[in-house]
Amino acid sequence: MVIVSVTPEIAIDQLKTYAGGLGVLEGDKVITAGEMGLDYWALTLYYRQGYVRLKFNGTEPVAEPEKQSPSVLAKLQPWDEFTVTLKGEEVVIKPLVYTHKTAKAVFFEAVCPNWARALTDRVYMADTLENQFLVYALLAKASATFIRDFIGLENVSVIDLEEAHTALLLMALNVEDRARIIIHTPGPWGHPSFPGGLIAREFGLFLGDNILLTDYALGKLRKGIVVSKKQEDVIKKLFVKHSGKIVSITNGVSLERWMDPRLYEAYNKNALNRELLIGVRLDNRKKLVSLLKSVKPELTADDKPIIAWTRRLARYKRPYFVARFIEENPDVEAVFVLGGKPHPKDFDGLSYARKFRDLHLKINHVVFLNDYDVPTAKTVLQGSDYLLFTPFSGWEASGTSFMKALVNGVPVLSSRDGAALEVIEDNVTGWFFGTDIRDFINIYDDPRAKEIDEKEYNEFKKKLLDLIDMYHRDKDKYWEVSLNSALKTPSKVDMRRVLHKYYLEAL
Repeated sequence: MVIVSVTPEIAIDQLKTYAGGLGVLEGDKVITAGEMGLDYWALTLYYRQGYVRLKFNGTEPVAEPEKQSPSVLAKLQPWDEFTVTLKGEEVVIKPLVYTHKTAKAVFFEAVCPNWARALTDRVYMADTLENQFLVYALLAKASATFIRDFIGLENVSVIDLEEAHTALLLMALNVEDRARIIIHTPGPWGHPSFPGGLIAREFGLFLGDNILLTDYALGKLRKGIVVSKKQEDVIKKLFVKHSGKIVSITNGVSLERWMDPRLYEAYNKNALNRELLIGVRLDNRKKLVSLLKSVKPELTADDKPIIAWTRRLARYKRPYFVARFIEENPDVEAVFVLGGKPHPKDFDGLSYARKFRDLHLKINHVVFLNDYDVPTAKTVLQGSDYLLFTPFSGWEASGTSFMKALVNGVPVLSSRDGAALEVIEDNVTGWFFGTDIRDFINIYDDPRAKEIDEKEYNEFKKKLLDLIDMYHRDKDKYWEVSLNSALKTPSKVDMRRVLHKYYLEAL
């Protein structure tokens, strides 16, 4: 069985070609597919200048392009170039291939002309609607050619279209009989519409004036997959006429990539115990403290719990919960690690970056890791004492950061959203606050959003204060929950389970 996944982004090692959770998830799939011996091809674009390197001029965030590491680029093997037609011109495409055992991630580099090179300079950074369309038309046409001429369409069993942007492949190649759309967010950014004129120009199809790609894909295909059980309810309400086609396969993580190797080995040997866990956790805490001190030398951690909120800086993830808590409790006996990047055009995200920076500068026990990436995430998620997972209920498709923390014995305080409802056992491996809302509430315009926020923040605040007190006064209880999370979570979130459901059960 040959499997193809077409995706806007993939995070491999330290290659700067992703902006958020989708890229990391797809990287995890490549790693696990290789470990499982699957003939797996992930197709994406190569972004020369990555996404965003967030710096500050005083308290003002500055989003700079990222530099690619020559040592990481050396891991990509160039394959034979080919051409596609875009805007009536030939565009030269060079595939750069990363191999992990039997799995491959293929990055399409637009070589020339210069306007095509500029399209893929940075991920999710198109400056006009037409250029945004052209980015994904380029991905669709390059993927179609690569599947047909390099892999062989006759060899392919299934093609997964990751997010609606990649549904343009359906216009470039006849794959309706073997393709599925994977919906990774209920947010409007994941369901773009493009003018019919652009589609007609590039693909010769006359579909109407304004084409919503999610609706188009669900109309053409037999199945749409969402990434948690709760999202199945949410997405079915958003795309009612296609609800019969929508099923859920809950996300997971690559345990080899994210779980401390000592814990992973002990878990597989059924030898993971409290003594080993405490030793590993304390060692990883030291590594995290060393990282934090490299950013803030005056930090004093002592025996205070290290509490992390590290996510993409977006409104629905509610970074303002942890910021408000810190402001209201400036003398609390804890260290706070804040991390994440906003999109440079996201006004809300930029304001949260400013707030986090301000807290970093004003309060000794707050550290903002503004250039948050995969290696930093590993250090934080393995070395913290608590992770905060706070999305507005109904907006988080799945979430995987909490999974990565739990498998390392780091308990999580979570809102009732995404895959957390399937993974966390309340008061056993972590804790919940808030309400399980299965309607998609507009957090920008609906007055209910503020009421929900206020109610849930108060519950969040009370629980977090209790957890800080537990860490100081009842370490036995803390380590009990920590051990439970390391023992009970891996089987629930192992990417092997996810890929088995995608490709060995669902076909």
